Amino acid sequence: MYKRVINGFTTAWKGLTLTVKHLFASNADRKITTVSDSNYFKQLEGTNTIQYPKQQLPVPEVGRYQLDVEMDDCIVCDLCAKVCPVNCIDIEAIKATEAIGQTSDGTIKRLYAAKFDIDMAKCMYCGLCTIVCPTECITMTNQYDKTVFELSDLTYQFSDMPPEVAAEKRALFDKQQAEKQAAKLAAMQKKEGGA
Repeated sequence: MYKRVINGFTTAWKGLTLTVKHLFASNADRKITTVSDSNYFKQLEGTNTIQYPKQQLPVPEVGRYQLDVEMDDCIVCDLCAKVCPVNCIDIEAIKATEAIGQTSDGTIKRLYAAKFDIDMAKCMYCGLCTIVCPTECITMTNQYDKTVFELSDLTYQFSDMPPEVAAEKRALFDKQQAEKQAAKLAAMQKKEGGA
């Protein structure tokens, strides 16, 4: 029983000495260095905290942070939404009646993006969407601090197509499909009538 009491006091003493040591440590600002610096982990000694936002840690080039979409390069293939494990990407595509342009790498665009939303509150920053993108239009930026007051503000809308224009594009495609179907039926009736 005495051993337990002594062990309890010893453990408490070790914890208190660590707390007091940090309490009276210098309040020097942490110098921003890269991870490859030999003094990177040693600089924690004698520093209580980083003075954020005035002082920030360096961001690695391969870090996974905020998603961004270059809509001019997007072919609305929906691969990013399909591969996303948490379904944070919501895409609505409208087929065009003809080619609507080209991406920067020469891929022909045949779909309009009526909706392209990414809910960063759901995103787990896995980077799978950036890997499967054939035109590399979806990327991860080095912005990691997106502080907002409302959770809905973390849903980013990349498509700028108004609902009226989207309805017009749908109507044009439906009209084209109806004309193709009518022409196909007329050709079949003509073939059956002539045979």
